[in-house]
Amino acid sequence: MIIGNKIFDTDHETYIMGILNVTPDSFSDGGKHNTLEAALKQTEEMIKEGASIIDVGGESTRPGYQKISAEEEIERIMPVLEAIKSRFDTPISVDTYKSAVAKEAIKAGVDMINDIWGFKADDNMAKLCQEAEVAVCLMHNRSNKDYLDFRKDLLKDLQESLKIAKDHKIADDKIILDPGVGFAKDSKHNLLAINYLTDLKELGYPILLGTSRKSVIGNTLKVPLEERLEGTIVTTVLGIERGASFVRVHDVKENKRAIDMTRAILNT
Repeated sequence: MIIGNKIFDTDHETYIMGILNVTPDSFSDGGKHNTLEAALKQTEEMIKEGASIIDVGGESTRPGYQKISAEEEIERIMPVLEAIKSRFDTPISVDTYKSAVAKEAIKAGVDMINDIWGFKADDNMAKLCQEAEVAVCLMHNRSNKDYLDFRKDLLKDLQESLKIAKDHKIADDKIILDPGVGFAKDSKHNLLAINYLTDLKELGYPILLGTSRKSVIGNTLKVPLEERLEGTIVTTVLGIERGASFVRVHDVKENKRAIDMTRAILNT
């Protein structure tokens, strides 16, 4: 698939989406990159370390997060987006579920919209993305954890997002799916979502796995936020084995090495 001006071989490679949160309250790095200078420095570092896409977020979506208006989100991300686009040619994604934010980001030249609600939160998002011909990442999410059969419900929910995309004539080669680790799931559900990546792959689209430093790792290993790197790397390796084409991470260098090592073994 093509994202921005780059070709991604999603059948044979696994690429890194580097996380750039320009928020004061994100669960892992809130406040670290919410100045323009800090955001640009972090972007440059992630690209040097091997990030193929930079994912910019202006609203924290951690459990219990405080929602902000589209206007405030736009004010947070636009200076960063414009500065990144003027300095780097790496594809840029924006992590938003609001079409008003996506519209302004697209005007600034972003290449992908990463929607944590999979087109279900804003009726205008799918139409906007189709008209702009940007890539989209549709994440699994829902308003509750009341699953009858988690495996089946996970696929059904994602198929609903896909139907919205197809109803709006979004091209197949513009779509990525994300199992939504950490969203509307308890720890067991999160482990299962990672384990079920092969099932998601059967839907016929590239898969993005986002587990970096998340609570499922902390709960499983009984470690604090700053000690979740090894657990994240394990999920990256497992994701590759189960067909993930993208991993969304904070620690680019370490995950890139894990990807390269895993690919070297699998491609022998």
